[in-house]
Amino acid sequence: METALTRLTGVRHPVVQTGMGWVAGPRLVGATARAGGLGILASATMSVDELRRAVREVRSRTDAPFGVNLRADADDARDRVRVLTEERVRVASFARAPSRELIAELKDAGVVVIPTVGARRHAEKVAAWGADAVIVQGAEGGGHTGEVATTVLLPQVVDAVPLPVIAAGGFRDGRGLVAALALGAAGVAMGTRFLLTSDSTVPDAVKARYLAAGVRDVTVTTAVDGVPHRMLRTPLVRSLEGQGPARTLLRSLRHAAAFRRLSGRSWPALLREGRALRRGGELSWGQVLLAANTPMLLRAAMVEGRADLGVMASGQVAGVIEDLPSCAELIASIMAEAERVTAGLPGRRADGADDAGAGGAGAE
Repeated sequence: METALTRLTGVRHPVVQTGMGWVAGPRLVGATARAGGLGILASATMSVDELRRAVREVRSRTDAPFGVNLRADADDARDRVRVLTEERVRVASFARAPSRELIAELKDAGVVVIPTVGARRHAEKVAAWGADAVIVQGAEGGGHTGEVATTVLLPQVVDAVPLPVIAAGGFRDGRGLVAALALGAAGVAMGTRFLLTSDSTVPDAVKARYLAAGVRDVTVTTAVDGVPHRMLRTPLVRSLEGQGPARTLLRSLRHAAAFRRLSGRSWPALLREGRALRRGGELSWGQVLLAANTPMLLRAAMVEGRADLGVMASGQVAGVIEDLPSCAELIASIMAEAERVTAGLPGRRADGADDAGAGGAGAE
């Protein structure tokens, strides 16, 4: 299936595996890329040297295109951009809007720039700054999320920007891909669905918690880092929601110190990133301090397998996912189902033409 996304990035299928911290490592990204999707390596939890090694490991696993997710507000963002340009990575994605200067630097080196946005105005801003495409995440998505459903937000952004738009939030199968294409998207991006594959390095005990969850077991809370965050509702989340401000602050400082040791960042660098986070997201200093909780609580679950001590970011689709296919099996099933659904739409004949005799429109 050819769309504006496949032409822009060089992948075979219009399916993106998002850059999830502690989850989207070389094994998952390489498996996604080999299967014909766009795998995105998560770099926020890596040092610059670890990022370069991870990029090279993906290269050792596949010669297919892949991407790297960057934090535009990171103190070492330009060092990370340099890794992408020197290693000739195909795509740079951003969880927050990058600056006009970062976009220009990447594009000058031939890197495709795809920021993630949660509002039409953010899409319009990065489009004006030269982004090549945008990922639009609706409220159903895992991790940090907004309040507008994907089916409402996606058409707004499609109508607002002259770029390929990739839909995220609530997707897991071929029916969802067809629905996104019908709403004007050039493809879909999925996190939770790729987390729940056999190629994901998330410990089996944590995957089992996801598979056992129902739709109502997925919630949005501000207790982890002060901003809306979609995750599985667990005893730990309920405990965090009941903590007072003093214990919350102490925990945040402890997690900031632990993340500093893991990432190799200095305290001045973390402070500068906190200031950038506060400006870019209009956060209070309390929320900036709380942000230190996210990487360490995610690591406890996604790396150490401690569902009792960590949090499990999750899209709402976790409540309806029941299996752990490989990335190859997942993408093949998505594309096969998309073809069946498209062929079965009212007014479509088995040969792909419509009943009026015109040729099938295909993906666009």
